[in-house]
Amino acid sequence: MSANQKIKSALESLLFVWGDPLEAKVCAELFNLSVPETVDCFRELMGEYEERESGLRIREMDQRFQLCTNPENDDYIQRLCTPIKEKRLTQAALEAMAIIAYRQPVTKGEIDSIRGVRSDRVLEGLIRRELVAECGRSTAIGRPILYGTTPGFLAQFGFESLEDLPQIEDIGTLVLSDSYEFSDELTAHQIRIPLEEENKEVAQ
Repeated sequence: MSANQKIKSALESLLFVWGDPLEAKVCAELFNLSVPETVDCFRELMGEYEERESGLRIREMDQRFQLCTNPENDDYIQRLCTPIKEKRLTQAALEAMAIIAYRQPVTKGEIDSIRGVRSDRVLEGLIRRELVAECGRSTAIGRPILYGTTPGFLAQFGFESLEDLPQIEDIGTLVLSDSYEFSDELTAHQIRIPLEEENKEVAQ
């Protein structure tokens, strides 16, 4: 490998690691070259990328150089980087989500009591998806953690504020059916809270 090729190879590595526009003057000092010589090396490297129709390109901005992608590949990049829709909320998650939305701030014990089953994993999943968050502690014995909805909940379900939630009488009192299908675009009128289970003891 010639000295010129070694310099271009090093420049390529520097561009990759640096990310931001890299000044030719800085690189010139690294290689003990003049700025014009360094600029020529950068431009040779630019030409090589274009000649082999590489997926990468080097752009020049006032003797600063930056590694970037080939504009011809923008469509593929956008498709890759577009957020992939997360998996739908499960029936259990929607039950807990509805209870929290209408009863917040609420403890896990209260959620368990209304649902009639333990909600540990469901609650962890909702927190992980940033739909629910801790919002203090109850004054009850043991001071259990209180949970409430997050701004992410509002965004996910298309509400501007909690005031947009439909009145509880409009929701109904049926326990969510196992056969009912839900998507992440679930509308407010599809959320139902099992109110008749409210006084059921927490499942052990």
